[in-house]
Amino acid sequence: MRKKTPPLSYFVVSAAGSLLFAAAGHAQTVESGKRFTFKSADGKTDSAEIVTTYQPKKITRPVAKADPAISSKLMRAATIAEERAHAHSREQCWHYVKEALLASGAVSSYPKTVNAKDAASELVKNYGFKKLAVRDPYKAPVGSVLVYNNKRGAGHVEIRTRHGFASDFRSKIPSPRPLIGVYSKM
Repeated sequence: MRKKTPPLSYFVVSAAGSLLFAAAGHAQTVESGKRFTFKSADGKTDSAEIVTTYQPKKITRPVAKADPAISSKLMRAATIAEERAHAHSREQCWHYVKEALLASGAVSSYPKTVNAKDAASELVKNYGFKKLAVRDPYKAPVGSVLVYNNKRGAGHVEIRTRHGFASDFRSKIPSPRPLIGVYSKM
C-alpha cells in the first residue's frame, strides 16, 4: 500500500520553490536593469533607478583665499556678515553690509546711500575703497565688497566670505545680477 504524503509537505515544498524562483527573478531584474519596481499610491506599477555607488560632486569653486594686502577690518566684516546673515533674503542686503562694515571698523560712519547699486560710488568717495581688477566674484578676496546692478530696482551688495557670499543672507554662489565691481581697502 502506498503511503500518502500529507498536503502540508506539498505546500512547504511549493512555497519554497516559489520563493526561490521569485528571488532569482527579482535579482535578475535588479542586476540587469538596475531598477527597483514598486506600486505607487494610486496602484500603478512604477520603477526607479537603483544607485549602487556614491558619486560626490567635484569641487568646481575652491574656498576663497585671504589676501594679506586686504585690510584685516574687512576680513572681520566678512566674519560679522556671515554670522548675522539669515538662510534666506530679507531684501535688506545693503543695510546688513553697512552694519558689518561699521561693526568691524572698516568704515568710520554709517553709509548714507539707500540703494545697494550706489554703494560702489559711496565706498570709493567717502571711505577710501578701491575698485579691484576682478571680474569673477569667485576670485574676489575675502572681505571685499561686491556690488551688483539690475535694470530696475535697488541692485545688490554682498561681502565675499571664506565659504561664499554674505549680505542679509548667506550663499555659496554669487548673485546672478550684472557685477558693477569688486571693492576693497588695502
